[in-house]
Amino acid sequence: MNIIGHRKIFFSISGLLILASIFAIFYFGFRQGIDLVGGTNWQIKLKDSTVKQSVLKSALIEISHYPNLVVKSLPENNFLVKLPSISEEEHQRYLRALQEKFGEIEEQSFESIGPTIGRELKKRFIWAFLLGLLGILLYVAWAFRKVSYPIKSWKYGLIGILCLFHDISIPSGLMAFWGWQRGIEIDTNFIVALLFILGYSINNVIIVFDRVRENLLLTRGGRFDFAEILNNSIKQTFSRSVNTSLTTLFPLLALYFLGPISLQYFILVLILGIFLGTYTSIGIASPLLFVWHRKTQQK
Repeated sequence: MNIIGHRKIFFSISGLLILASIFAIFYFGFRQGIDLVGGTNWQIKLKDSTVKQSVLKSALIEISHYPNLVVKSLPENNFLVKLPSISEEEHQRYLRALQEKFGEIEEQSFESIGPTIGRELKKRFIWAFLLGLLGILLYVAWAFRKVSYPIKSWKYGLIGILCLFHDISIPSGLMAFWGWQRGIEIDTNFIVALLFILGYSINNVIIVFDRVRENLLLTRGGRFDFAEILNNSIKQTFSRSVNTSLTTLFPLLALYFLGPISLQYFILVLILGIFLGTYTSIGIASPLLFVWHRKTQQK
């Protein structure tokens, strides 16, 4: 297993994926759900199965006077209505008007969030993310303080953060692309998925780095080949990393196929994050250590 020798292949694959993700994020942008920008999600089920999406939308525009509202058709004659943030009084008025026009209507869900709450959620996520990165950098620098040669301990933490950027940017780019192609919105579920990926990814990376640390301590005072130590560390932790990922993937796959439709994209992001976290710990983290070490030696 010569991961270090084939590092250029892994770097090329990751570089292309990151560039594509950054392009998608800046070109397409994110479609933000009501959790982040405010608004109303209203899911209703009409007993009259002959009512079409366009007819329901026209009726709602006439009732609410919101020309930019969105109506999506769902299975079993369900409809998802997206409106600006409305009060409970307006909600009941719209419901009565629709019942008078279309007959019996069953409400499946109603959720209305103001824009102020959405801004507060985004602010808290940014702070949680930044504090998490700082905590990871400080913890890894402290944990690896006894192996400052040939790589300074803080560099392990910085490389861990670079791996996190890799693992978070790719799902973010995919969600931006899905938002443009399929109208998928990011919400608090997506934020939770990113935080999960952050924790899962750094856990896998530290497993490999910890074995690197142990192998370096065993060779302290003697001659060693850093590339060989890194390859051996990856080989020694390979089975553990893959088996841990598989045991996490199986229940997520079951949730994807058997769980609610509303969580499918959330689960897909988690699955992608687990795959990326495993790939990064094997093909990116240790090769970055080697490249940084070699650049330092050349200087």
